[in-house]
Amino acid sequence: MNTIALINAAGQITPYTLVGRSIPQVTLHPFNRVAYSAAHVVADPRAAIDPWLQSAVDWDATLQYRHHLWSLGLGVAEAMDTAQRGMGLDWPTSRELIQRTLQAARSIPGARVASGCGTDHLELAQVKSLEDVIRAYDEQIEAIESLGGRLIIMASRALVKVARSPADYERVYDHILSQVREPVILHWLGDMFDPALSGYWGHTDLDRATETALGVMRSHASKVDGIKVSLLDKDREIRLRRQLPAGVRMYTGDDFNYAELIAGDGQGSEPVHRQSDALLGIFDAIAPAASAALSALAQGRVDQFHDILSPTVPLSRHIFQAPTRFYKTGVVFMAWLNGHQSHAVMVGGQHSARSVPHLCELFRLADQAGLLTDPALSAHRMRQWLALHGVD
Repeated sequence: MNTIALINAAGQITPYTLVGRSIPQVTLHPFNRVAYSAAHVVADPRAAIDPWLQSAVDWDATLQYRHHLWSLGLGVAEAMDTAQRGMGLDWPTSRELIQRTLQAARSIPGARVASGCGTDHLELAQVKSLEDVIRAYDEQIEAIESLGGRLIIMASRALVKVARSPADYERVYDHILSQVREPVILHWLGDMFDPALSGYWGHTDLDRATETALGVMRSHASKVDGIKVSLLDKDREIRLRRQLPAGVRMYTGDDFNYAELIAGDGQGSEPVHRQSDALLGIFDAIAPAASAALSALAQGRVDQFHDILSPTVPLSRHIFQAPTRFYKTGVVFMAWLNGHQSHAVMVGGQHSARSVPHLCELFRLADQAGLLTDPALSAHRMRQWLALHGVD
């Protein structure tokens, strides 16, 4: 049966007939963009823990998914917010996740990993000074570098709490960038992703915040590989991209406008400033399409790139709709629908963060975009899930 009863936004049962097509497998061509997928973790639902307070990870399934991403030519951005960093995944578990992923990557030629480094092991109520923040960053930097990992310097809730001016941000980042072993990716996450990061770089005015971020990068350009910007504002990203120091990349984190940002506009004094590279949570959910599109782009087939990637944008905008921070629920649900894990349970109980109508619409949009790799399996699982939620 290719028709399924879904629940619409009004709570009504509506029949939906599947398109049932999937993104065709393609022969991979080396990408001409650096492309990271921020990757989710698979929870262990059998663990005897208090799931709102403790995290338990199914390591085999979690690492298997990373192998899936690498097989498609994508890099893995590890222990980021997509992995529920700061929303269920604590630092000790994140450190183990980074260690396991780096170890797995060593057996795969060309596997790319960059790991999230932050201050999330601090109790915010106990943070009193910039020195507390600096020591926390130092601890995670040392831990990740000792494993041979590359760093993504994540935005810090603790820094927002104690910083009183842009100069405080400059002081912390000057310290970090003066000591890291190799160039890092900076991470600017907007408050739509994490309300506790409002006013990052010392300003709620984003133009002034941008100037602070640019000043930090210009002072330490040799230690900055790029900056991931997740503000969901394509015009602001393009303006910043054109002002970056020579050789510093823009890693788009714009899950609303990634197709056109990656394709680029051909403008900018530096080759890497004429388009955006990618470090995206949505790539976890649309990995086959992302891989096929990037392969086409690398071969100069720009129209094919857009033909593949543009239909995924409505799904991404749905998954990342406000409250945006709950997008992880949709990412994990997609992995379950596509058979990459045996359940949709999440660390921290976050599988409850989206409604039945929301996930029904996710299913419809995924089918429309050709992102259900085995439509029959996905429909079977969707029917099971709906029955569990009282829809028969």
